Amino acid sequence: MLVDEIAGGSCQGVISTLAIGEIATGPARAGDLAMVERYGDELSSLENVRVVPVDTDVALDAAVLRGSGGVTIADAIHLATARIAGATAFVTNDRRIAQIPRLAVGYLDELAAGGTRS
Repeated sequence: MLVDEIAGGSCQGVISTLAIGEIATGPARAGDLAMVERYGDELSSLENVRVVPVDTDVALDAAVLRGSGGVTIADAIHLATARIAGATAFVTNDRRIAQIPRLAVGYLDELAAGGTRS
């Protein structure tokens, strides 16, 4: 499984700082600020996962993706982060995200079943 491969060091993961904010939203809604901070700490310190900040390069690439593909700004930031970081694949549950230049898109259900879509 992909998570095991990342944990084992056979590949590296990349997430945007935006992902940390999205993932920590649940505990924030529940008013659990200690858990929000814990999520941030845990996600920022995952082995073999690089957290990439949303900088000008990411923002500009996100604008190009959003302008040409009809993706949301959040999705465009995640995709741009992957491209700027040099990722070769983007893994998602969202079937609205189709293939984009310079980045293969894989879907979790297909990966779990042993297949890929490129």
